[in-house]
Amino acid sequence: MNQLWAQFSQWYLSVLNDGGYWLIAGLMALESTVVPIPSEIIIPPAAYIAHTNGSLSTVGIVLAGTAGSWLGATLMYWAARGLGRPFLIRFGPYLGIAAAKIEKAERWAAHYGVPGVFFSRLLPVIRHLIGIPAGVVNMDFRWYSLATLVGSAFWCSVLTWLGLTVGRNPELLAGSLHRFAALVALIGLALAALYYWFVHRPSRSDA
Repeated sequence: MNQLWAQFSQWYLSVLNDGGYWLIAGLMALESTVVPIPSEIIIPPAAYIAHTNGSLSTVGIVLAGTAGSWLGATLMYWAARGLGRPFLIRFGPYLGIAAAKIEKAERWAAHYGVPGVFFSRLLPVIRHLIGIPAGVVNMDFRWYSLATLVGSAFWCSVLTWLGLTVGRNPELLAGSLHRFAALVALIGLALAALYYWFVHRPSRSDA
């Protein structure tokens, strides 16, 4: 799997200047569906290139990433709303979405509602699935869109900052600055804590 992502990253960097914002938006749209493309390998490299050669702007990267995330999340929402829960439970596994994951996402969405959609944009796994329960329970699309846009913009801004920081400090690629590594580790721990608090903890309490 690591080799696969390494090959993807090489391809992405080779076409990023030509694809520009449309490529970023398209990949982030896929990232918000059932296609497991990590946003961490889409936004930071684009921000790094924005700093090194100026072919992209940081604002444009955040806007493209946010728009793409919203588009993918919107497709998931309306697909789930149109197909319905029975169809998703039956055929979801064929798309790589286990029924247990759908049921967990439903409980999670019912517990946290619209604020949960915002936090979902910061969490792995649930970020790809939140559109399904939101669509199944007919969550107000306007609020769903707003929470998705705000959460996605925040997450894309964080990833853009990481990419810019590396661009301004090339020595970070050699791992010479421990403060940055510690900061990244801290962000990772914070996300892990959020993931546990907003995903596993409700599941345990419902058991």
